[in-house]
Amino acid sequence: MPVRYPRPLRSGDRVGVTAPSSGVGKGMRERLNVAVRDVQARGYEVVVGRCMDGAGHVSASAADRASELMSMLTDPTIRAVVPPWGGETAIDLIPLLDWRQLRETEPTWLVGFSDLSTLVTPLTLLTGTATVHGNNLMDTPYRVPEGLLSWLDIVTAPSGHRFTQTPPGRHRSTGFDDYAAFPDVREYTLDSRGAWIRLDGDADVEAEGRLIGGCIETLSNLAGTPCLDVSAFTRDQSPEGLLVYVEAAEDDAFTICRNLHGMRLAGFFDHANAVLVGRTNAPDSSSLSQHEAVLDALGRLNVPIIADVECGHVPPHMPIVNGAHGRIVHSAGRSELTQTLD
Repeated sequence: MPVRYPRPLRSGDRVGVTAPSSGVGKGMRERLNVAVRDVQARGYEVVVGRCMDGAGHVSASAADRASELMSMLTDPTIRAVVPPWGGETAIDLIPLLDWRQLRETEPTWLVGFSDLSTLVTPLTLLTGTATVHGNNLMDTPYRVPEGLLSWLDIVTAPSGHRFTQTPPGRHRSTGFDDYAAFPDVREYTLDSRGAWIRLDGDADVEAEGRLIGGCIETLSNLAGTPCLDVSAFTRDQSPEGLLVYVEAAEDDAFTICRNLHGMRLAGFFDHANAVLVGRTNAPDSSSLSQHEAVLDALGRLNVPIIADVECGHVPPHMPIVNGAHGRIVHSAGRSELTQTLD
């Protein structure tokens, strides 16, 4: 069965905004308004849902969040759904979503990263629908550095489209912008330099496979469940194997090491032709760095491991389409990820 790609967005289409995890507090509302206006400026109608409250760690009850997300994903007039950002416990929606209905309904783009990996990645694995990891709504107003794309560029691309992204060579060293004080900030503070590196050796890398992955801290809780069954996905959708990408949000290196070991033991990396690891500002541990944690858990896979890729919590962001065919190239003078929506 081929991967299902949602129809590309056209001018006048509707974009749904809901918070399946954390909502938006009063101090951040103006940033939300700025982001909504930017999407509207691209020619789309924006529908903001009811589940947006930021007073607690979730925007509404699990039942209400699941109902609103299902409603938006199955509404034929809504062509993309994007959250304001991630959060902590989107996992409570997993048993409440109607995965069969989502598999049988015309697909809609679901966009997001961080805690949204908890929903975005299973949507691809359980229904065969392509999803976009990257650029939550609050990130949308930022100007995209040369070599990268926005989620808005990807959801407008037709089936069969091929695009290549390259690292800009600059990233943010630490922290986040203060949206409450500067709600209209549009320039990333990219104050550090850095390139992709191969952790398991120094030979050039060329590898292909369908892309799947997400945030380690959230996906590790689904390892070994049907929601993260990459073996079934590989059998049905990707006999050529996978390019698996992972990224650490904030946990220390010991925790990331344990989580990656658990994901490996559960089979998440069984079909990987290469592993991409997002750049992180998560802390090292007393005797183990974040890079060493990855090698400790995944070095025994005997596949290339490319680290410091722009697919994590450190700006800028390189959107990745779960389910797309990917080709990674990395050498001393060239680093790029090509994705094909086929």
